[in-house]
Amino acid sequence: MADRQQTDPAPQWWSRPEGTAGDARREGVPAPRPEVEAEGEGGAQAASAAPVVRYDPWGVQPLQVVDRGRTPRGIRLWQVVALSVGTALLAGGIGGYLGVLAERRSSTRLELPQAAAADRGRAPESVAGIAATALPGVVTLHVRGEKGSGTGTGFVLDQQGHILTNNHVVADSKEIAVTFSTGESVTAELVGRDSGYDLAVVKVSGVRGLRPLSLGNSENVKVGDPVVAIGAPFDLSNTVTAGIISATGRPVTAGGDKGDGSDISYVDALQTDAPINPGNSGGPLLDARAHVVGINSAIRGADKDDPTRQGGSIGLGFAIPINQGKRVAEELISTGRATHPVIGVTLDMEYTGDGARVGDKGEDGKPPVVAGGPGARAGIRAGDVITKVDGQRVRGGDELIVKIRAHRPGDALTLTVLRDGRESTLKVVLGSANGS
Repeated sequence: MADRQQTDPAPQWWSRPEGTAGDARREGVPAPRPEVEAEGEGGAQAASAAPVVRYDPWGVQPLQVVDRGRTPRGIRLWQVVALSVGTALLAGGIGGYLGVLAERRSSTRLELPQAAAADRGRAPESVAGIAATALPGVVTLHVRGEKGSGTGTGFVLDQQGHILTNNHVVADSKEIAVTFSTGESVTAELVGRDSGYDLAVVKVSGVRGLRPLSLGNSENVKVGDPVVAIGAPFDLSNTVTAGIISATGRPVTAGGDKGDGSDISYVDALQTDAPINPGNSGGPLLDARAHVVGINSAIRGADKDDPTRQGGSIGLGFAIPINQGKRVAEELISTGRATHPVIGVTLDMEYTGDGARVGDKGEDGKPPVVAGGPGARAGIRAGDVITKVDGQRVRGGDELIVKIRAHRPGDALTLTVLRDGRESTLKVVLGSANGS
């Protein structure tokens, strides 16, 4: 049967139930519309006169006949306020996010407050000023020998390429490479060295633009003077440290690894608290005018049996006075060897009393006082105890050697001598001996 629209009256159960206001209603069935209830007893006639609304399932649009109750009222004020606040918050959040996103994507970058660029110059007497003046004349030495390799420091003496350093840096060397502060490296040759003063001179050739350091006068150094040390501790080249002169005239002995005393260095040293570590050896110790006043040579570490022993600087560094270094360097450049001032006696190094005692016999059975030598001419005898040099007390044989080597051959000294319980003074003119 072909589809067609239903024209017969719809079944009564599709329509809304009819009845008066007083009719009992089943639970969930809505009450009649108000206008029907207002009609009272004539309501049945009016209802029959009004067209019956029926649901036509075949209609284009279904007709909703369920009673929805009262007509909804207008939007209340609190709803408007809540909607406005919510919209404002949402708009603010979206706007803030878009603003941050736009700033990040823009070419403008965030910058924190910072001091303006200042004059990069430094006062000449400042640590930075001293370093700027001296660094071009300081070099790092890399040495290779039969026993291994090592690192040390040196500084340029003249335009001819002579460089002063420590003897223990280049001792037994086979190859020496010199690296300047610019990073340029060249080979160097050994000119001369002296183990007694722990000084050596090497030379580079074919290098232009050398910057020799100015030599000061170590006699002008006073305790408390500011100083700057430059070197290559642990191969960290161009390292600058600063401190003060802690003391002058410190008797320091170093070396002695050979066991025969030929490699012992005797230094009347400048003591400084400027940090000095392995690799600083041979580097300059500079005063406030960037003048070299010492050659960094040794440090004092903690005792070997101390479990807290430090391998580096503990604030006790020692430098060879430049006056001594200058004389030795001049001799090494001129002759390849240095001379040592002597008094011509053999000391009893086993003596434990106060002062330096002249031995009872010399080397190889020779007399302890060299015949015709400086000591013999001054009147020194075997068994004499030398207690002072130019009024400065000496406590042992090492200190006496240090005090004598702080002078030049030909210098006149006054020795205080204790003999048979009596003290006397003797004048001695220092002689000369070739160093090793």
